[in-house]
Formats: sequence, C-alpha cells, structure tokens
Amino acid sequence: MAGNRFRYGQWRGGPDPLAPPYDVRAAVDAVGAEVLNGGSLREALRDLLRRGPQGRGGLDELAARARRLRRDALRRGDLDGAVTRARALLDQALAAERDELRGRDGDDARFAEAVLDNLPRSTARAVEELSGYQWASDEARQTYQRILDGLRGEVLEQRFAGLRDAARAAADPAAQRQLAEMMRDLNDLLARHARAEDTTDAFAEFMRRHGEFFPEQPKDVDELVDVLARRAAAGERLMRSLSDRQREELAGLMRQSLGEQLAGELSALDAHLRALRPDLSWQRGERVRGDQPLGYGEATGALGEIAELDELLDQLDQEHAGATLDDVDVDAVARTLGRDAADDVRRLRELERELRRQGWVSRDADGLTLSPKALRRLAGTALRRVFADLTAGPRGQHDLRSAGAAGEVSGASRQWEYGDEQPLDVVRTLTRAVRRAGPTVPVQLDVSDFEVVETERRASAAVALCVDLSYSMISQGRWGPMKQTALALSHLVATRFPQDALQIVGFGREALPLTQQELAAVEPDMEQGTNLQHALRLAGRHLRRHPGAEPVVLVVTDGEPTAHLDPEDGEAYFHWPPLPETIEATIREVDKLTRYGATLNLFMLGDDPGLRRFVDAVARRSKGRMFTPDLDDLGEYVVSDYLRARHGRP
Repeated sequence: MAGNRFRYGQWRGGPDPLAPPYDVRAAVDAVGAEVLNGGSLREALRDLLRRGPQGRGGLDELAARARRLRRDALRRGDLDGAVTRARALLDQALAAERDELRGRDGDDARFAEAVLDNLPRSTARAVEELSGYQWASDEARQTYQRILDGLRGEVLEQRFAGLRDAARAAADPAAQRQLAEMMRDLNDLLARHARAEDTTDAFAEFMRRHGEFFPEQPKDVDELVDVLARRAAAGERLMRSLSDRQREELAGLMRQSLGEQLAGELSALDAHLRALRPDLSWQRGERVRGDQPLGYGEATGALGEIAELDELLDQLDQEHAGATLDDVDVDAVARTLGRDAADDVRRLRELERELRRQGWVSRDADGLTLSPKALRRLAGTALRRVFADLTAGPRGQHDLRSAGAAGEVSGASRQWEYGDEQPLDVVRTLTRAVRRAGPTVPVQLDVSDFEVVETERRASAAVALCVDLSYSMISQGRWGPMKQTALALSHLVATRFPQDALQIVGFGREALPLTQQELAAVEPDMEQGTNLQHALRLAGRHLRRHPGAEPVVLVVTDGEPTAHLDPEDGEAYFHWPPLPETIEATIREVDKLTRYGATLNLFMLGDDPGLRRFVDAVARRSKGRMFTPDLDDLGEYVVSDYLRARHGRP
C-alpha cells in the first residue's frame, strides 16, 4: 500500500529461515575422515553432534554453559538463611519485649523476664515455647508473628505458585481452611491416581474448584504431579543439604509455622509425590555456599534450578542407551540457557533427522551408526585415496579373453569352429556370404561364412583379508591405515569385481568374520593375543566355499602369533613369548592353505625381529610374498597385490 513504511533488522524469530540447508554429505565425509584416520565410528558420529555443524552450537558448548550456571547456583548463598532470619527476628522480638518489661513493676513482669532468660538456645524450640506466651510489647508480638507468617508463606508459595500473597493468605483463618480443603482434595486425587483409577473427571472438577492455585494450568494429573513433585523434591533437597542441626531447626520452625493441620496435609502430599515420581533426586543434597543468606523460597529455588540443570546435563550428555536429541527438553533449555541455546538444539535435531531422512545414518540399540549408503561412500573415499597413490601402468591383468559362453561381449568376432557355443554374429556372417557369392537374393550361406561373437570370460577370486585387531595396532597408530585399506579393498571388490568373493577376517585373541559395516565400527581388542591361527582357519573355510575361484589370502599384522585355539575345548590360549604350540598350530593352517593352492601374502607392519623371522618363514613355506610397507603405503600395497594375485584360472 502507498505510504506504508517498513523497518528491517536482524531476524529474531528463531532459526534463520533463509539459511542454506545442512550439507549432510559434508557431515558424513567428516565422520568418514575421522574413521579412516583410526577413530571410532560411534565416537565420530557422537562428536559430530557434540561439536555441532561448522564447529559451533554443539552439545558440548550447551553442556559447558549449563555447568557454568550450575556452578553459579552453587555459590548463590547460604541455605540456612531461613533459620538465620528467624533467629534475627526472634532476637529482635525478645529485645523489644525486655525493654517493655524493664519499665514495668510487679511479679508478672519479673516472671516473664525469667521465662525469656530460660528459653532454649535452639531457635525452633524457643519459637515453640513462645507459642503460648503473653507478649507485653505489641512490637515484639508482631515481630514474633512475622517469623511464623513469613516462613509459612514462603513454604506454601514455594509449593503452590498461585499463592502470590501467601504470607497474608496463610495467616487468615478462612484462607487456611481453603488451603486445607484444597490439599485434602489434592491428596485424594493423587491417591486415586496412584491406584490407577480413571481420574479424568475428578481432575477436571479439582481444577474447576482450585485452579487458581496452579497458574501453570496442567492438562492432566501427570502434568500436575510433575509440577508439584519437582517443587517437593527441591524442598527435600534443601533438607538434605543442611547439617543435622540446621535440618532439625528448620523442620521445627516449619511445623510451628504451618500448624498441625497444614503440616499433616503437606506431609501426606509429599508421600504421594515421592511414590508417584521416585525418579527425582529426593535423597540428594548439595554443598551450596555463599555470603548471602537465602530464605526458604530462594534456597529451594536455587536447588530446583540445580536439579533442572542436572537433568538437562544428563540429556545433553546422550550417554544412556538409545539416547536421541528428541530426549532433550527444548523448553527446559530455553528456560535455563536461553532462546539461542534452544535454537541450537533444534538445529542439531534437524541435522540428525536430515541424516536419517536422507539415509546416511540409522539408529540401533547402541545409538547412531552409518547406513550402508554412507558406508559405500566411506569405502569409496578410502579406495580413491589408495588409487591416488598408485603409479600409472598396469598392476595386474584382470580380464582373461576366452570363448566362454557366459562371458561379456568384447566387440570382436571370429570364424566359427566346431564345438563353439557362442552366438552368431549375423551382420558379419551375411557380409562374408555376400562377399563370397555376390549380392544375390536369397543369400546363399556356407559353413565358411559363419562368424561368432567373441566374448571374454572373467576369472573370479575368493579373497580372505585377515587384519590384526590387537591393541598394539591402535597404540602404534596403525589402526586407521588398516581400516582404510580393508574398506578400500571391500569397495573395489563390490564395485569393480562383483564376481569375486571377499571375506574380511579380524583377529585379536580370537578371530571373527566382519561385514563392511562391522569393520567400520569395530574397536581394538583390549585383550592381549594375536591369534593368526584362528584367522587362517576362517580364511580357509571361506576359500573352500568357493572352489572354482582363485584362492587369495592377504594378512596384515604387526605382531607374531601369541594365541591359538586349544584343540580340546576350542578356547583361545594366550602366552607371551609365543609358545611352540602356538607357532605349530599356525603353521598347520598355513600348510592347509598352501596345499589348497592359495596365494598367501603377508604385510608386516613395524620392525619387530620376531615377527620378521616368522613372516619370512611363512612366506617361504607357502611360496607367498612378504611386504614391509610404510603405513602411508599399506593400502596401495594391498590393493595392488590383490589385483596382481587374482589372475583367473582359464
């Protein structure tokens, strides 16, 4: 409209609606880079969310802010402020009363002075004994009443936020009757809820009658219980945070200020809430320190804030099984850390959901893990790294040209020979006939005219890659290159040579076959032991399942065998230095593979003399080869050797 004026400024409505979408592929690549460098897959995914996109606004930053606020709350003041304030008011009342009594004559004044002089040192007990005392000074009586009304008001206002003028309301007998009636109805409602009765109508009636006490306007009994239980737990935490003497003093003052009826109803309410919400920190105390004395409401408020921050920190830590960012209470984040922090949580949620929506990650019982789609991308990255290091020129011939019937068309043809089963090359057959007999119709064919399509038969290989998973691999920085090499080889076989059968075998104290996904997530074996014998046995089983394929075994290790399977019970037995029994059991598996015709090549990492002697002996015994690559060249060596060793059998 003409004449309208507009003002522009920074967007303040939450996440920027014009911000570019998350580059989830870049996030996956960042995780992949960490895995290929030897990091843990789950830790890498966890760190992605902990650091946050572009390294800001992650869970770690939010948790650090929550911890700072918690430390500040722990230094907020002295929790004993309610008792300290009561003691100060009591001293003030007693001083005013003594001034009044000194101006009076008679036995009654002297008796009253004696009563005051013999009061207990305990503030709570002194207040209790003075409950029936006839005050001579109006100022003293009013000051004494402030002790009771003030604490009663603080307690009730802390429990029921609707009591904005709790001290005055609690001092009014009619208001006290209304409070007692509300608490009786509340206890009855919670008792029925605890018995699993249907309380829908009862809750609606309760809120109709007493809703002014609950400005939060809970929608059902569960929300009502949550609000009240958190406040009650904060009161209990205050008691647990005080010394025994302080706790006794405060409890006595509260009984005196609330009176028998209200104190009884409040005690019953606490019992119901504790039973309905046992998960809250009822028994935990805090060491809150500071110079400023805190009243009851201030002290419970500080402890309630600490409890909420503790819950938030637990959510942000994401340590429990099956934890997701959906577990984080965004409203609690906004209350405690601010709106910008809540926006950061929403952005992280969106990143996690986008990773799942686009199929890059999946979730299992232990948390996030890379999906097969992401693993293919990760393995492809590993393979590209390896091929980037390969020098130009052929590393091994893969295709064997032959007249096999099940091969792939090569584009060439040849003259038919007796016994050929290849399809006829119709165009070239007719061309030969026309050249021989001329362009006549119909074309006259002769046996010499026939040409068949030439095909190439691809040789298949059964490959077992045995990789050392012992702790020394990670302690010596060899874990990343090993994992990158295995992932690269698995991707090469899956994409370039699908007719090959690859089995990755990991071995520590025992050996186990690994899928690509298991390989990416595998962690080093913290138990001692290098059980190459078990690994070679599993490799032999894999080769025998593919009898028509070229058998290839590749071993990557940094330690000589120190474990073998006991022939009697099948359990792994470890000993250092290696026992003759371990060496003999391993050599027996080497001999079985050699007799089967397998190519056995070993890649030795490190310069251990014992390992060198063993590997050299195995290579000579199996007519295989030994390699001692640098870590940076491991992938190049293994992939190149696979390409060289897998010449097909014609």
